[in-house]
Amino acid sequence: MRRCEGCGHWEPAGAHACERCAALVDEIVEEGWRAFLEREFGTADPPGERLIAEMVVDEPDRHPWRVVDAAYDRLTCPECGGRLSRGPAGCAPCDLADGFRYAAVEMDRPGVPPGNEHALRVNVAVTRRPDGVSAAEALLRRLSLPVLLDGLLPTTAQAQATKAAANAGATEAELAALVYGGWGRG
Repeated sequence: MRRCEGCGHWEPAGAHACERCAALVDEIVEEGWRAFLEREFGTADPPGERLIAEMVVDEPDRHPWRVVDAAYDRLTCPECGGRLSRGPAGCAPCDLADGFRYAAVEMDRPGVPPGNEHALRVNVAVTRRPDGVSAAEALLRRLSLPVLLDGLLPTTAQAQATKAAANAGATEAELAALVYGGWGRG
């Protein structure tokens, strides 16, 4: 884990308040998109990327989650005008797209415990669209990203204890101590 030069959090836990950390969260899905485009299509101009994105979101269960999330970023919500799936909670097209994103394929990265990629996916999705959850949940999800990106995964007991602390009103410092103090280490 590395400290962000902009906000001092472990990267990318400072998202949304820190532009650098927010960009690092977006980069998690963008690197998957770039690899997918290169592998499947070579290069594509922005109009071509939009057509490819439309194809991907029409069949999310055939593509890795990072590709699906990046495809949604290339489409505009007809209701809120933002990136499809990332609009405010209650925006019907964004809520629907947010649900469909979970049909995408998850494959754990080499060397990580089973379930790490699922945890990373959920935490990235919540961090990129925090309006759909409580402030405590959004905080916990973004604080978890550095640990998950390092390939660690909390035990069920660790995750439940941390979630209970968040729900009980733990401060950011208290949650950070739980997450960074032992998650994935037993």
